[in-house]
Amino acid sequence: MVHQKPDEATADETSISTQPPSYNLSQAPPVYKVGYPQKKNLTTEFTNTLRETFFHDNPLKQYKDQSASTKFKMGLQFLFPVFDWGRTYNLSKLKGDLIAGLTIASLCIPQDIGYSKLAYLEPQYGLYSSFVPPLIYAAMGSSRDIAIGPVAVVSLLIGSLLQNEVDHEKNKEEYLRLAFTATFFAGITQAALGFLRLGFLIEFLSHAAIVGFMGGAAITIALQQLKYVLGIRNFTKETDIVSVMESVWGSVHHGWNWQTVVIGFAFLAFLLLAKYIGKRNKKYFWVPAIAPITSVILATLFVYLFRADKHGVQIVNNIKKGINPSSVHKIYFTGPFVAKGFKIGVVCGMIGLTEAVAIGRTFAAVKGYQLDGNKEMVALGTMNIVGSMTSCYIATGSFSRSAVNFMAGCRTPVSNVVMSMVVLLTLLVITPLFKYTPNAILGSIIISAVIGLVDYEAAILIWKVDKMDFIACMGAFFGVVFKSVEIGLLIAVSISFAKILLQVTRPRTALLGNLPGTTIYRNTDQYPDARHVPGVVIVRVDSAIYFSNSNYIRERILRWSTDEEEKVKAEGLSKINFLIVEMSPVIDIDTSGIHALEDLHKNLQKRGIQLLLSNPGSIVIEKLQSSKLTEHIGSNHIFLTVADAVRFCTSKSMQEP
Repeated sequence: MVHQKPDEATADETSISTQPPSYNLSQAPPVYKVGYPQKKNLTTEFTNTLRETFFHDNPLKQYKDQSASTKFKMGLQFLFPVFDWGRTYNLSKLKGDLIAGLTIASLCIPQDIGYSKLAYLEPQYGLYSSFVPPLIYAAMGSSRDIAIGPVAVVSLLIGSLLQNEVDHEKNKEEYLRLAFTATFFAGITQAALGFLRLGFLIEFLSHAAIVGFMGGAAITIALQQLKYVLGIRNFTKETDIVSVMESVWGSVHHGWNWQTVVIGFAFLAFLLLAKYIGKRNKKYFWVPAIAPITSVILATLFVYLFRADKHGVQIVNNIKKGINPSSVHKIYFTGPFVAKGFKIGVVCGMIGLTEAVAIGRTFAAVKGYQLDGNKEMVALGTMNIVGSMTSCYIATGSFSRSAVNFMAGCRTPVSNVVMSMVVLLTLLVITPLFKYTPNAILGSIIISAVIGLVDYEAAILIWKVDKMDFIACMGAFFGVVFKSVEIGLLIAVSISFAKILLQVTRPRTALLGNLPGTTIYRNTDQYPDARHVPGVVIVRVDSAIYFSNSNYIRERILRWSTDEEEKVKAEGLSKINFLIVEMSPVIDIDTSGIHALEDLHKNLQKRGIQLLLSNPGSIVIEKLQSSKLTEHIGSNHIFLTVADAVRFCTSKSMQEP
């Protein structure tokens, strides 16, 4: 039988008897002592910690024993994956990418025009942002399925944050420059996180908080579109539901335009029907994909033929023709707007990253390939840096377009290139045709697009699984809906951090008992049949012991001990003489934790109770040894398994008169 190394033992394994299959009852079972790891010097320890923190995936392994030219080629392929997958590109893949690219282009063009309005920018800036960034991403991105461009949530967020700093109507030029500045710093933030391998920072925003934030943002976005769908000219600039509904109902008698209402709701019904058809039958995925551009064409023709714009129907008017002009000179590199642009850029960049990486990982898992999160961040950051210099605002991965891209059969990022070329054609030739496009149809398209962001099924699942997560979800949701996007985001982040702090400062502990007929010790709450060992209290600590929780753990263990003492006294059972702390789940301990154990030992000694430790891991036992706590407790009181510790307690009790 091969025995587990002491420092590799898990919580389950340590409580299983070490008896070999041929164990003879007349023989004493073998007892293994806790192993002490070899001491490492400071440099080695620091290097190992650094490697595990930032290079856990060992990205440089592939470069080992390679020639300089090979290393250069591999480095080039790492930064520009197009040089890797491009070598095997063929006509079969082009066919899939061409169909997918044309399909998502028909979806993105009307969406881009609508999303630019969410950001309080002119329509062409939405199209600009679906031309240059997708080309950069196609060369540098590692996802085969992400469709790049402006998205509803980020558009709303950047518009809301920018509007708080500069009025988009009174200071149009300053507002535009601040938008490019925020985009530049969003790109810098994203690329820096990728280069420095700090992608784990975006994971501090929990899934539950994201679900709530996205759902709240979707409701807010949909409410904002009522001004276009109902034809209201004087509409509130606030985004909370109370202000919006007051603005809507306050103008019901004089502000609504019935022609606009007919156009808006008729095409909204058409778009929702198309989405329903595509959802019910996957082979009709193209129906909801082409529905937006079809709606735009039909609505534009209707307005032009009947001159509905003369009857109060608001239209897009002229969209500036031509490709992206340079905007390098418009980015603020000095002055008071730099700090504002940086702050807005960091927030929007992090949200954009979270959405894009989540989308990329989702589709990568479906297709069975690996997605390098850090490489994705570099690609997204670079495209936004270049985008800020070519009149684009923040672009990221769009879930709705990526889903269509996936179902349309995309094979590589070339589908983004095809989409970009269609957008280029639109900018050069087709933009004048959008002059009579009613704003109502753009509002309907956005409403139909964001409805999918309200994931009530995920919220129900979160409620069933974790109530604290549900509080985070609802906190973010109601913060966005009833206050603002910024407040909702702040609540989401705050509750996510609060949950982490709660779990760190108040870890779980469990009272263990023996499962009859075995040497296995388990939580008595989970296994009611588990029996308490006479004269012994066994407690398991399910967390690392740090300064933030050491006092709580000490007090909680003492409370377990006190409760058990009172219980045995009331029942007239044997006195508690031993307390065993099962330390298998304790992955680390700091000086505060060591002091807490020392205080626990002294406190128990005063009450005539001996402290025993079971299966401390390699890092823990090394620190206990360095602090000489092993000498205070006694090395003969530290055991490999709970069963060994209980056997020791039993033999000691039998020796006492």
